[in-house]
Amino acid sequence: MDLIFRRANLPDGRTNIDVGVEGKTIAAVAKNLPATAAVEVDAKGKLLSPPFVDSHFHLDAALSLGLPRLNRSGTLLEGIALWGELKPQLTHEAVAARALAYCDMAVTQGLLAIRSHVDVCDDRLLAVEALLQVKKEVADYLDLQLVAFPQDGLYRFPNAEKNLLRALDLGVDVVGGIPHFERTMVDGAASVKRLCEIAAERGLLVDMHCDESDDPQSRHIETLAAETKRLGLHNRVTGSHLTSMHSMDNYYVSKLIPLIVDSGVAAVANPLINVTLQGRHDTYPKRRGLTRVPELMMAGVPVAFGHDCVMDPWYSFGSGDMLEVAHMGVHVCQMTSLAAIQTCYDAVTVNAAQILHLDKYGIAEGNWADLVLLQAADPFEAIRLKATRLMVVRRGKIIARSAERTAELDLPGRPGNVSLNFVPGSVTG
Repeated sequence: MDLIFRRANLPDGRTNIDVGVEGKTIAAVAKNLPATAAVEVDAKGKLLSPPFVDSHFHLDAALSLGLPRLNRSGTLLEGIALWGELKPQLTHEAVAARALAYCDMAVTQGLLAIRSHVDVCDDRLLAVEALLQVKKEVADYLDLQLVAFPQDGLYRFPNAEKNLLRALDLGVDVVGGIPHFERTMVDGAASVKRLCEIAAERGLLVDMHCDESDDPQSRHIETLAAETKRLGLHNRVTGSHLTSMHSMDNYYVSKLIPLIVDSGVAAVANPLINVTLQGRHDTYPKRRGLTRVPELMMAGVPVAFGHDCVMDPWYSFGSGDMLEVAHMGVHVCQMTSLAAIQTCYDAVTVNAAQILHLDKYGIAEGNWADLVLLQAADPFEAIRLKATRLMVVRRGKIIARSAERTAELDLPGRPGNVSLNFVPGSVTG
């Protein structure tokens, strides 16, 4: 074999597992694998994971913090206004350079697949063309899936539909939308219908910013689920954000969630951004801002977490670390049981991969040899520590390495130096 990881723990709870790689694929997953390899890595009980997947991001805006100015209020609406100011100043070269820099950052974090929305409400389609170029440049080490996103509204922006169709013709993968940003609820519902019809006609996936609002009357997810059923788009549609669900009454939600389940629509929450931008009109009690993640998961809806923004007009922080996203999800969704913490890890790995329809994802024989070795014993510890990514493998090739996190202490009253190695034992076994 070309590469073998020895004595690794896997996210599903298996321990002391060897994973063998031949070429670009996983050839064997077993205990005490009777083989040798050109490169052998002793994991020593550390977590070997499939790569992280970001199911909702805006790569066209990433790393643009401070351009043309900072978001002084930190609000969603000022962020939208800022992006409107920045768009005319964008250049192909600058968008591509920032996107490539972010992709490099992502790879070091073990993030090897990103679904990025790209604004089509710019008649130049400059960002679309820049990100299509980036998609080709990073293809060997990162899966980049693009969503044609009419950010200013399909009907609110005069050329939005024409530009969206042009973007799809250029090779953008997914149909996007933002119904709650249309001028009326009627226009919002009509935009959902039209966009789903475009996806059905072209055989494409759908990922719609849906009800990113504190308004319980913003119910476009209902229309999205109904259109998904009508057009036979089962398992091809995602509703992103869905934050209005945190304000809906329980009786309505008791009808809505079964409709979502029946339609096969998936959900993506964005813990870092939703908790930051939502609930801004509240004094106290103050809403947390996220959709009903535990309830959706319990009902069987595929749920993933996205990063959404990194150093852009909407969010000043972020580093491409999906464990930070999962960590926030654990807290804000109050998912602190051991089983729930595991599902938060799944929300940035296997669930997100399912929503993106990634091919041959996961640690199993015959799948792509895309792997991340973490300085943790299990998903619980990975999230708690936001564990160092010691090694990142793409298609069987090691593409990133980091040293283990350690500290040397010289404490008064203690004999000699104390070496602290951040490799805790498993708490879930």
